[in-house]
Amino acid sequence: VVALVGYTNAGKSTLFNKLTEAGVIAQDMLFATLDPTMRAIRLPSGRRAILSDTVGFIADLPTQLVAAFRATLEEVRAADLVLHVRDVSDPETEAQRADVLKVLCELGLEDETLENIIEARNKIDLLDDFDARAARNEAARCDNAVTVSAVTGEGIEELLDAIDRRLHAGAELVKLSLGAADGDAGHAALESRSQRPID
Repeated sequence: VVALVGYTNAGKSTLFNKLTEAGVIAQDMLFATLDPTMRAIRLPSGRRAILSDTVGFIADLPTQLVAAFRATLEEVRAADLVLHVRDVSDPETEAQRADVLKVLCELGLEDETLENIIEARNKIDLLDDFDARAARNEAARCDNAVTVSAVTGEGIEELLDAIDRRLHAGAELVKLSLGAADGDAGHAALESRSQRPID
């Protein structure tokens, strides 16, 4: 599960629609998305993931409001990967980034999850050539950032590649040859390798 988070109007729902070909409401208004919406996406490796669109954050989110949205934002806590959508055309993009990370901390996200966030630096199409080049160069120097335009589609393939790599880092392919009567032995071998129950 990949949860999209970001400041309100950063373009989360537009990016969600681009990645999933869904028809989620994408409007320039506060809290246009209140209910989490989930859709399956196919990654470049052929694997599938579930993408979850969430409510947009704002600065100084009142404690009562955080509590009201907690059920919606539980999707973020349960996600395997957090995709932080940022509006790089907004002059306040760094302050907005700090606000989003602060809310994620208040929600109790673990440090490991916070360190594993991918940034989709959105709205690159709204920057002039000089600023767009600078934004692309800066993102290229980061392991966790991709510049995208949810409107034009720029950077979408690179973003899907980054999601695919991050979700499946450390995955390994295991081949077992078993006789028809040895199914239980194969099941036990896989569970011992993964250290978690296998269905």
